[in-house]
Amino acid sequence: MKILGVDIKPGNIIEHKNDLWKCLKSQAVKPGKGGAYNQVELKSITKGTKLNERFRSSETVEKATLEEKKFQFLYSANDEFFFMDNENFEQISVNKILVEENEKFLKENLEVTIELYQEKPLNIILPKSVEYEVLDTESVVKGQTASSSYKPATIQNDLKIMVPPFINQGDKIIVDTETKQYLKKVS
Repeated sequence: MKILGVDIKPGNIIEHKNDLWKCLKSQAVKPGKGGAYNQVELKSITKGTKLNERFRSSETVEKATLEEKKFQFLYSANDEFFFMDNENFEQISVNKILVEENEKFLKENLEVTIELYQEKPLNIILPKSVEYEVLDTESVVKGQTASSSYKPATIQNDLKIMVPPFINQGDKIIVDTETKQYLKKVS
């Protein structure tokens, strides 16, 4: 499927220069002279190399046709992460390189979407928000601050985030997987 170069967004996988590339960053630029363009940072899925590319507003690129399937995270061993297909219960393994920064958010039985290209996993999409248990957080001293401030907390998988002062060790909270921020406490 062809898309305009200015429509390339982070997370998109495109076919470019006889390879598959994942968009890491994109920035729309409108210079004073000349036409607008999209400055894109791409990472090769097969080689792992990076490329900075400019796509003019009139250029089109081929967006890779990917199949999306729901999988359940099972466990990790060495540099492999194992997932189970929710439909046929078959297991697949995904290399740590594809998991990238999502590794900290993976917990047993978490349902994720995996994008496949010709039956090969390319990208893992986490749910928008996930529930975690607070393993450790500082206690708040009454009257310590007049304004509402956040304090550091460690949740499952040793992920460190900032939480409101009323959150205590053992509480269950919802975390936004994109921004890595506290959303709410689970009652």
